[in-house]
Amino acid sequence: MLSRTADHLFWMARYMERAENTARMLDVNYQTALLPQSADMAEQGWRGLLSISELTGSYSKTHAEVSARSVMDFMVRDASNASSIVACLHAARENARAVRGALTTEVWETQNQTWLEFNRMLAGDAFERDPSSFFEWVKFRSHLSRGVTVGTMLQDEALHFLRIGTFLERADNTARLLDVKFQALAGGDYFGPSTAKEGLEVDFYHWSAILRSVSGFEIYRKVYRNVIRPEKVAELLILRPDMPRSLAACMNDVVQNLEMVANEQSSETLRRAGRLRSDLQYGRIDEILATGLHAYLTAFLDRVNDLGVGISRDFLVPMAA
Repeated sequence: MLSRTADHLFWMARYMERAENTARMLDVNYQTALLPQSADMAEQGWRGLLSISELTGSYSKTHAEVSARSVMDFMVRDASNASSIVACLHAARENARAVRGALTTEVWETQNQTWLEFNRMLAGDAFERDPSSFFEWVKFRSHLSRGVTVGTMLQDEALHFLRIGTFLERADNTARLLDVKFQALAGGDYFGPSTAKEGLEVDFYHWSAILRSVSGFEIYRKVYRNVIRPEKVAELLILRPDMPRSLAACMNDVVQNLEMVANEQSSETLRRAGRLRSDLQYGRIDEILATGLHAYLTAFLDRVNDLGVGISRDFLVPMAA
């Protein structure tokens, strides 16, 4: 496969996944903001959201203060923000258009229809009327895109590059969400127990909101069958290979698809991906917490970024230095 074709497929999948992840984060922040809390705590939640996506600097250039409406507008409809939903869906559609011949008709029509319908919804004030329903629609279109891709495309290199892009982006986002949210909720002391009844209630709603942002609330209840504990949330979203959005599950899929497209120059990238998967496969949550969750997730993000650079170098159009 031509490297440019692989590049478009890889980034089409990454942008679609990024749009979904942004919608997930915005939705959980919007829902959390409805809980009883101080204005300072609410503002910290929106600042944390900007931090997850590394958008604090670009946001501050055009906005004097942090507010729910301003942050949501910036991350939904501001085309100058490359990580906004509108920018991601546009980039996904343009990458799909560039490799129209490598996609099935159903995949292309799904991407194109998503972009057209998204613009109609923005013009019709659907976002302002009901943000949660709007975010659910974005998530649904991403689910539909993945389902149509897996259900209609030949299982060849094109599909493998799409899958690599999807799961690399998902791993990056899950790690960012965990890092920022765990720090914000407990001021760095993630696992100290709350004693007051009010504290327990706030903890439950915030941790359950985090789980719902990665479609993990019902899974948590099924796996652990007890009250929501931060260390169990971390274990579920880092080490459980049967949790679809966990770091372990994402790296399993990245490695499996990398093995299917491996070439003579990709052995080092495959080795690094395999080692990262092994660290997750044989890791223990108590060991991770003993060394520090923030340090662990920061190192993971560095390794994922390094992996993306390696994939780009070995298969795709090389990233600009």
